[in-house]
Amino acid sequence: MTSTQSKSQRAYRWIKERIAGQEFTPGYRLVLGSIAGELDMSVVPVREAIRQLEAEGLVTFERNVGAHVSMVDDSQYRFSMQALGILEGTATALAARHLDADDIRRARELNERMIETLGHFDPKSFTALNHEFHAILYSKCANPRVLELVNAEWGRLGHLRDSTFSFVPGRAAESVAEHENILRLIEGGAPLGEIEKVARRHRSATLDAYLIHEHPDEAFGLPAL
Repeated sequence: MTSTQSKSQRAYRWIKERIAGQEFTPGYRLVLGSIAGELDMSVVPVREAIRQLEAEGLVTFERNVGAHVSMVDDSQYRFSMQALGILEGTATALAARHLDADDIRRARELNERMIETLGHFDPKSFTALNHEFHAILYSKCANPRVLELVNAEWGRLGHLRDSTFSFVPGRAAESVAEHENILRLIEGGAPLGEIEKVARRHRSATLDAYLIHEHPDEAFGLPAL
């Protein structure tokens, strides 16, 4: 790896971490010179990092205006949730036979922590636990390319919407019950096709709940993923 490539990756990680942590919120202007000064590097690797983030949809670059953190895009959120439902369902099924008792135990402990938060609901904390729960279930996916795509969509969702559960908190209780169902299927050695279908339906149900809440006129007749 060349020095420029190494610096561009450092700049990429630095910017992306601040977007994910919402230090750089949607619409925030990314001044290349300022970032380069902060990281003690030239503008060239920062520009490369911006291009990479633009390709991921996290940054928008406008001629004569510059770069800024992408605005929340409702349609992109829908597309990412649909894509994640398909990809994560597949990844969960491909990982199912590789999960051991310790993986299941850790996943169930996380789900129990999520249940405990329902009484004093914090959407952001719930979402973090939810991501951790699903990561255990798909992280041993036997197809590294599918795993890469799942992680990319999770990263994109983290930017597009801080927490779907902020909009539909009632969905949280349904979600943890569905988690337990997925765990039982995996424990019981259910057919991979069934595990995939249930995991996919679990993700699409969250999107459906959001659409019913935010776009009720568009939510009727939603196709099942």
